[in-house]
This record gives sequence, C-alpha cells and structure tokens, in this order.
Amino acid sequence: MKRHLPLLAALAGATLTAPALAQTAETPAKPAAPQTFQSEIKNNKGESIGTISLRDGSNSLVMRLAIKAGGLPPGWHGIHFHAVGDCSDTEKFEKSKAHVNHDQSKHGLLNPDGPDEGDLPNVYANADGSVNAEVSSETPLTGEGGLKDGDGSALVIHANEDDHSTQPIGGAGPRIACSVIK
Repeated sequence: MKRHLPLLAALAGATLTAPALAQTAETPAKPAAPQTFQSEIKNNKGESIGTISLRDGSNSLVMRLAIKAGGLPPGWHGIHFHAVGDCSDTEKFEKSKAHVNHDQSKHGLLNPDGPDEGDLPNVYANADGSVNAEVSSETPLTGEGGLKDGDGSALVIHANEDDHSTQPIGGAGPRIACSVIK
C-alpha cells in the first residue's frame, strides 16, 4: 500500500495544478492559409491552353492542372518543374533549363537514387486533349528551395509519358507546353 501513496500524491498534485496551467495556456494559433499561385499554360505556338493553380501548405504543394479541349495530344504526358521561370522560347521551351534539383538527385519517382525536386507524376490527356488533374510535390512554392526563387521556375509538359527512371527525363520527349512560376 505504501508504494501507491507517492503515485496518488503525484496524481492529486497534477489534478490540482492542471486548472491553473489551463488558465495560463495561450489559445493555439490557427494554421496559416496556404499560399496560392496561378499561371497560364502556353503551347509551342504561344497560345494559352489552360492554367495551373498551386496551393502550398506546410507539408506539401498541391497543383491543379486544367487544360482545355484541344490543348494536348491524347494520352500520357510527363510533367516536371524546371529550374527557370522562362517560357518565352515557345518552339522548345529550353530557357526553362533542367529540372529543379538542388541536391543533385537522379531523375525518376521510381529511381532508388531519386527523385529530383522537379519530378511529378504523369498526367493523362483525354481523347479531346483536355486534362483535369491534381498532383502533389514536396517542393515548396516559397522559402528555401522554393519554386518562386530569384529566377522562378516553370511547369513543363512533355510530348510523351515519363517512365520515372530513365535519365535524364524518363523518355518524356520534347517540351510541348510551359507555365511560368514567379
């Protein structure tokens, strides 16, 4: 019986002090609203074919991709975040440079030495060329390693699907659409 007395005394003390602690505790802060960003997607002719909408939370970035009918060839397409927010060279979108890749990881969501920060899942264009998709990424919109750094970044859509392992871009082929993130 003596072993339980110190425990009971400790529990009684905790019960007596708990209301005092509750009265002095501050109300928890509400989580900050996610940062948002929206940008046009342009094709190789410089025409607007849709939009991306980005929402950046504390654990993940969520991107909605909306492309109108006729925007892309039907089928699967690789999409990646590229390191520079420049889509002005509409013929090939090469000014957007390579993938966002601050830690020099290998390309590919299925690569044991990857993925790089620009890697994203493929999207599917319907028979009419439209796309409505939502994908997530650990790459932040702002802050250290963020997409909206000094030179921005770009979402690039490729002609073919990404196999998520072949270097350097998973066989995704030519760049056929681009969206600036600045």
